[in-house]
Amino acid sequence: MDHNRLAERLFPHIHTTPEEIEARYPKRQLAEGAKVTRMGPSPTGFMHLGNLYGALVDERLAHQSGGVFYLRIEDTDKKREVEGGVQTIIEAFSSFGLPFDEGATLDGDDGAYGPYRQSQRAAIYQTFVKSLVQRGMAYPCFCTEEELAAAHAQQEQNKENFGYYGRYAVWRDRPMEDIEAALDKGTPYVVRFRSEGSIEHKLRHEDLVKGKLEITENDQDVVILKSDGIPTYHFAHVVDDHLMGTTVVVRGEEWLATLPVHLQLFRAMGWKAPKYAHTAQLMKIDPETGGKRKLSKRKDPELALSFYAQQGYPVPAVLEYLMTLLNSNFEEWRRANQDAPMDAFPFSTKKMSGSGALFDIEKLRDVSKNVISRMDTDTVYAAIADWSATHDRAFHALFTRDPAMSKAYLAIGRGGKKPRKDLALWADAKGYMDLLFDELFRPDYTMPERVSAEEAKAILADFAPLFDAQDTPDDFFAKMKQIAAAHGYATDTKAYKADPSAYKGAVGDVSMVVRVAIAGRQNAPDLQTVMRILGRERVLARLDQCVAALGSA
Repeated sequence: MDHNRLAERLFPHIHTTPEEIEARYPKRQLAEGAKVTRMGPSPTGFMHLGNLYGALVDERLAHQSGGVFYLRIEDTDKKREVEGGVQTIIEAFSSFGLPFDEGATLDGDDGAYGPYRQSQRAAIYQTFVKSLVQRGMAYPCFCTEEELAAAHAQQEQNKENFGYYGRYAVWRDRPMEDIEAALDKGTPYVVRFRSEGSIEHKLRHEDLVKGKLEITENDQDVVILKSDGIPTYHFAHVVDDHLMGTTVVVRGEEWLATLPVHLQLFRAMGWKAPKYAHTAQLMKIDPETGGKRKLSKRKDPELALSFYAQQGYPVPAVLEYLMTLLNSNFEEWRRANQDAPMDAFPFSTKKMSGSGALFDIEKLRDVSKNVISRMDTDTVYAAIADWSATHDRAFHALFTRDPAMSKAYLAIGRGGKKPRKDLALWADAKGYMDLLFDELFRPDYTMPERVSAEEAKAILADFAPLFDAQDTPDDFFAKMKQIAAAHGYATDTKAYKADPSAYKGAVGDVSMVVRVAIAGRQNAPDLQTVMRILGRERVLARLDQCVAALGSA
C-alpha cells in the first residue's frame, strides 16, 4: 500500500504539516504545577447541573494552581446544535461567575490558542489525520449504514462484541485499487483509526478521582473523521487538548468506557496525554421508588441551570452546595471559616467521591439559608431587586418603592453569631416581607389558645395608647407586663408554670396578641423593630383592623 499516495488522494487540499501546526501553538509558559483545564460543552441549547459541576472542578484546579481555565465549544455534531446555543453556554457560565481566562466569546475568540470552536478547526484536524494515513495508522472506510447494521446483527447472533474490528473491519486492508475505485465513484467515506490493541491486554491507568484502574485495551477501528470532513469527539479533543496545552481533563464517568481509545490516540500521535478526572454522576432519591437514579432532563427541573435563576437561588449558594458534593471535607471547613470566601477552600480531587454524588434539593435550601444569612443587607437588597425585576415585577415595584424601609426590614437579625435564616432563595422574599406592604398584607388572626377574641380586643385596646415607636425592647416588654397584670395573665412565665390555675395565661400570650395584630401571623421578626419600621400611623391602623376582624369573627 502506498500510504503517501492514499493520503494525497484523501486530502489533496491539505498542504500544512503537523510540524507547522505545532509551531502555531507554542508550549504555555506557566509556573511548575500550574494546571490548564477546559470546559468543552456542545451548543445544544441545554445547560445542566452536570456542566456546572464539572466546570467548578476545572475552575478550582486551574485558578488554585495559578493556571488557565478556558472555554472550548465542541460543535462538531451539527445535527445537535441549536441556534443561540453558544450564547446560552457563555451566559450560563457568566451568570455563575466562573471566570474563563481565554476561549470562545460571544464576539469570537479571546486567547492565543484558538480557534476555540471546533467547527473552525477542520483543516487542523485533517492535517493530523492525513499524517496518520501517511503512516499507515488510518484508512478510509466506505461501509454503508446498511452494511454496518448487518455486521451488528451478525455480531449479536454470534454473541460477539459489537463494533468495527477484526474480520468486521472490511476496509482495513483493502488494496489501493478498491479504495481508488470507490473514490472515483464519489462514494462517501469516513476515516478510521487502525487499532493495534487487543481485548486480551489490559492498561494500567491512574485517574485523579477513580484512582488506580485496570482497563481493557481498545481493539476497535474507531471513526476519527466523519464523511463531512469534521472529526469525531474522540479525535478532536485529543488534538485540541494537545495543542491548547490542557493538563487535566475533567469529565463525567460515563466517558470512562472511551478512555482506552483516547489514550491510544495520544500514543499514536506521539503526545503526552493529560491527566483525567472522571467525576461521579449526579444522583437523586426517586420520590416514587425510594431508590437512587440519575438526574433526568425529563423528570427533574432542577437539572437545568436555568431553574436556579428562575427560583432565585443565590449563585454562591449553588456553588457552595456543589462543593459539598465535590469535596467531603468542605462542610467542616466552612463551619470553621464562616466568613471566608469559597475560593479560600483548598479543593482537592483526592477528596472527591468515586461513586455517585447524591443531589438533595432540601440540603441545597439549607446551604442557601446559611449563605444568605452571611450576606450584608445591601447585598441581599440588590439581589432581591435584581431577581424580582425579571421574575416578579409586581413585587419588585413594592420592594423598591421605599428602599430604606425594605433594607431596614432585611437588616433585622442580620449579622452576629446567630443570624436569622428566613430566606432560602430570593423568591422567598415576597412571603417573608408581605407584612411590610399593605397591598400584600393578608393577616391570619389566629390568637393564642389561652386568649379569647374578646380578651384579645381588650388587650389591643389597652396597648394602642401605650404604643411608642421609640420604645426599646425592654420598654415594650414592660408594657406587655403591665397589660398582662391588668387582664389576669402572669407577668412571669415561671410563675404561670408554677401555678397555671391562678392565671389566664402568661405575658407571652399577651405579646403574641400584639404580634398577630401587627404582623398578621405568629412567626415574624423582632416585633419592636417591625413596628418602628411601619411607623405609628400604620401600627395603629393594624390594631384597628385586627379589632374589627375579631369583632366580626
